[in-house]
Amino acid sequence: MSDFLKREGYALVEAADGQQALDLFFSEKGIGLVILDVMMPRLDGWVVCREIRKASSVPVIMLTARSEESDQLFGLDIGADEYITKPFSPMILVARVKAILRRAGPDARRPRQFGRLEIDSARHLADVDGERVYLSPKEYELLVYFADNEGMALSREQILNSVWDYDYFGDIRTVDTHVKRLRAKLGDAAEYIQTVRSVGYRFEAPK
Repeated sequence: MSDFLKREGYALVEAADGQQALDLFFSEKGIGLVILDVMMPRLDGWVVCREIRKASSVPVIMLTARSEESDQLFGLDIGADEYITKPFSPMILVARVKAILRRAGPDARRPRQFGRLEIDSARHLADVDGERVYLSPKEYELLVYFADNEGMALSREQILNSVWDYDYFGDIRTVDTHVKRLRAKLGDAAEYIQTVRSVGYRFEAPK
């Protein structure tokens, strides 16, 4: 993985176990993204992610051989930004790294306004007309994916691959079920998620 990332021009700091990862994170300056394996010696990835989240909002990608949805929800609950299950292509990891760093640019952590809807990526929160919308981690991730691709017609396959991981083999109707729940929670902003016939969905908010 490090070889592929270095070829893309990234500078890396590598750790052999969870404790060393934490020591390096707090001693090195300018770390822009953390990739954690869940199963590490001394301290596992869950513990390391929690400790990092106490002090920093730096993006975190979790790598694991466990693909159960409960594990993915747990990872997102403790502050991970992405969850990739093994085996995976190194180029998929590179693509995820690029996407996360693009989203985590200088202005990416500021709240974004979409009509009645405000998304605060720094705190993983969403408000409609100033009222808090309580979303599950997957509903929030789906909302952010829509917002990141505002104006684009997104197929159910695209949404499934991007929000539920490339290795997810569940029923594609999962997307429709989560969109239905998300719309119900967004109230007056539900109309921003439009159904595109024979394709999927498009997020469009009034300017």
